[in-house]
Amino acid sequence: MDRVTAMRVFADVASSGSFSASAGRLEMSRAMVTRYVAEMEQWLGARLLQRTTRSVTLTDAGEQALRRCLQMLALVAEVEDEVAPAGGGLRGQLRLTSSMSFGHAHLAAALAEFLARHPQLKIDLNVGDATLNLVEARIDLAIRISSEPDPALIARPLAVCDSVLVASPAYLTRAGTPQTPAELAGHRCLGHSNVGRSSWQFQRGALRATVSVATRLTANDATVLLHAALADGGISLQPTYLASALLQDGQLQQVLPDWQPPQMSIYALYPSRRHLSPAVRALLDFLVERFARAGW
Repeated sequence: MDRVTAMRVFADVASSGSFSASAGRLEMSRAMVTRYVAEMEQWLGARLLQRTTRSVTLTDAGEQALRRCLQMLALVAEVEDEVAPAGGGLRGQLRLTSSMSFGHAHLAAALAEFLARHPQLKIDLNVGDATLNLVEARIDLAIRISSEPDPALIARPLAVCDSVLVASPAYLTRAGTPQTPAELAGHRCLGHSNVGRSSWQFQRGALRATVSVATRLTANDATVLLHAALADGGISLQPTYLASALLQDGQLQQVLPDWQPPQMSIYALYPSRRHLSPAVRALLDFLVERFARAGW
């Protein structure tokens, strides 16, 4: 049995909670995934996974085995990187996670350019706003927008994330254009489920304002709210990386331009500086350089 591959398969099933999902991610048959897990259990003499018709969970022995497997897999990756021939190029697979909106708007193109430079490398991108345990989910790098990144993770800033209030010209013609933050309470507003859902904050010089807004439509993704605003659905608080081009061509208009929402930052987050592979380091440096010149 290839025990390194078996450990990789077991760790992936523990992360995904599904033999079928891991089979797809690892590009092998479900039967082969089942065989590797069975051989791991035979090797260690213990049941590692509890299987039901609906879920796959770790046993106590499985939790202990997973912790050691992840350590050994990190060490294997480090050894492979150290002994790889000079000039051999980056190889292997990186697993990333990002918000849907940023992944769609900017990260996908950046990763395509990076992969074009490194043809032996693969990247698996998981998009969504769910907070993942990067170690358990085997995520190499998380791209997140925050004002306070998780202190348990290493955070490398990539770019500033400004926000802007926007609405379609048709909506503002029909409903009127608010002149003060307080007037937002009388408008149809589009709220982000995870960021200031119904309480928006603004600053103008030394003045600060917090407004409770009526959000008949909320969503956990900024792109959904952007399209609702384009469809005359109301006023939306949008990151400039999504809204700038639409403001320039007149599809959207800025609301309360003298009042600024809180500024956040776009970070690359990773669990530890230890065992950071050359591929992750290279991608980090590439993203820092690329987004340093972002014009949104």
